[in-house]
Amino acid sequence: MTRLDGVRSRGRRQREEGTARGRRWFRALLAVLVTAAVVVPLTAAIRPRIPAPAPAALAPATAATLDETYAANRANAALASRMAAAHGDRHRAAADRTLAAPSRRLLAFDGRGAGRATEVFGDLAHADRVAVLVPGSDTSLDTYGRFDAGAQALYKRLTRQTGARTAVIAWLGYTTPGTVSTTVITPARADEAAPGLREFVSELRAVTAPDVRISLLCHSYGSVVCGRAAPGLDVDDLVLLGSPGTGADSAAGLRTRARVWAARGADDWVADVPHASVDLLFTTVGFGVDPVSPSFGARVFAAGDGGHSDYFSPGSVSLTNLARIVLGRTTEVSRA
Repeated sequence: MTRLDGVRSRGRRQREEGTARGRRWFRALLAVLVTAAVVVPLTAAIRPRIPAPAPAALAPATAATLDETYAANRANAALASRMAAAHGDRHRAAADRTLAAPSRRLLAFDGRGAGRATEVFGDLAHADRVAVLVPGSDTSLDTYGRFDAGAQALYKRLTRQTGARTAVIAWLGYTTPGTVSTTVITPARADEAAPGLREFVSELRAVTAPDVRISLLCHSYGSVVCGRAAPGLDVDDLVLLGSPGTGADSAAGLRTRARVWAARGADDWVADVPHASVDLLFTTVGFGVDPVSPSFGARVFAAGDGGHSDYFSPGSVSLTNLARIVLGRTTEVSRA
């Protein structure tokens, strides 16, 4: 066999292996679709709808009315807790009751369905730097504790910096998809969520100081939401964590003035998710180019050895770098 024949043979094997991987990916995709189509409706049917009041009718918050907004939303959460308890759902009642505590600062609350909440940590009206966290799949009022813990960990890390006036916002402003569902592999929920995120950031600018810098930290499916909303977002930094893709082929394709960052922990299973997109029936399945790949063009930073849920773990490399990004200390961010 000549050297040229060897090269051709290796190229043929690589193409065949790529085709085989593609077939396996397609079969796995179909299996997920079929499973989700059967399991998810049945699961939804098993759990009865939890009664809850409509959200408090409030005008957009201003710096002067923040305390009134917080109080009204706490009262709404307390009412939702009582209604859930009367319905026999002790878990939801406890979750709502926790958010109704006097120390909580809720910019928004909706106890209906999976539930939504927007919570502030810190003095929002006087902050120089604000971080907004956008969660991924399976985040709801029932699982809000873990999302809340990540926001609190970041706020505590930020407040260790002398002279920094910061605030962190946990934005559960959309109905997230289930991890085992058809919606988690399509942009449908992200398309629904994007206008709400744009509106929220716009209203946030009316509450905060004129020169405040806003960083958007988007985890997992939340990065798809941020990708969809990016062209209309007035933010300074857009951070993609454990992202399956954004739907854009590159950071430039997001059409944002913000600096685009990306990171993935060494033990994050999302690395094994095919970063591709396929037009299937009436939707697109998958989210395209891997944001940590060189071809995407983001500022890739180190996230340590953590897994998919570890980006906000206290003491982690990832949390340290996220704090540096939010504080604008970008030259100190350690690169992957």
